[in-house]
Amino acid sequence: MALPEFSMRQLLEAGAHFGHQTHRWNPKMERYIFGSRSNIHIIDLSQTMPLLHQALVKVRDVAASGGRVLFVGTKRQASEPVATAAKRCAQYYVNHRWLGGTLTNWRTISASIARLRELEGLLQSPESSGRTKKELLQLTREQEKLELSLGGIKDMGGIPDLMFVIDTNKEGIAIQEARKLNIPVVAILDTNCDPIGITYPIPGNDDAARALQLYCDLVADAVLDGLTEGQTSMGVDIGASEAPVEPALRRTAAATPAPEPVAEPEPEAEIAPEPVVTEAEMSGEPETAEAEPETVAEPAEVADTAEG
Repeated sequence: MALPEFSMRQLLEAGAHFGHQTHRWNPKMERYIFGSRSNIHIIDLSQTMPLLHQALVKVRDVAASGGRVLFVGTKRQASEPVATAAKRCAQYYVNHRWLGGTLTNWRTISASIARLRELEGLLQSPESSGRTKKELLQLTREQEKLELSLGGIKDMGGIPDLMFVIDTNKEGIAIQEARKLNIPVVAILDTNCDPIGITYPIPGNDDAARALQLYCDLVADAVLDGLTEGQTSMGVDIGASEAPVEPALRRTAAATPAPEPVAEPEPEAEIAPEPVVTEAEMSGEPETAEAEPETVAEPAEVADTAEG
């Protein structure tokens, strides 16, 4: 299977090379910094390219072996791209708030997930119509609160096999829990981040919306490629499915612009008949008027003339 393709031009257009102001940098990120411009550090994308490729290979291998990938990004810019990418590749995500002990205290989190499912059943069952308006409001608020924090991992069923993180400073607790459980971490590192403890670092801007969308799409495509490879290795007949889709072709179709409508040919103008040229015009002689036919006398008029 082919990994999702990307180029340095895509990273440049997404603004992945812009870091933070020079006074906000972390000295441990010095080896990933190309230089500075207008007091803003510039990330060396020539190092980002191979590191990103290495991370995508790991993501694909985990997905191919049936592992679970957890997307983590709770900052405002990353919340929507993280949830969309995780849903697209049938994986799990945390995009609102990381609860302390989500991984290290999974038993308590499982109890909260069970409570979330119980609330969903109560509010969907017809018996809830017998409750007062105040009780229904309290149950709805509790469900919404749990859904924000646990909605993306309620079907995970255990700790993940790989974690993809955006902004290691904001998700420091999640990274500490992953390190304690020996879970590999793929993380986007800006110039103010600490690369220590990150299994697969990816130097890049972690604030630009276009850059975050690009990272999430690449990881989601790698997961899809891994899932397809895993099904093939298990002997699943992909061709027998109702709608088999090749991820590489899906990306190609998305990148190919729609064909422009072909303009219909305009109707041809009517050709006027060519004028007829007479022999007189060709010879230059004036035309003579046609002789009018002589009138023939009626029989009665002939008889009157004879009598006279």
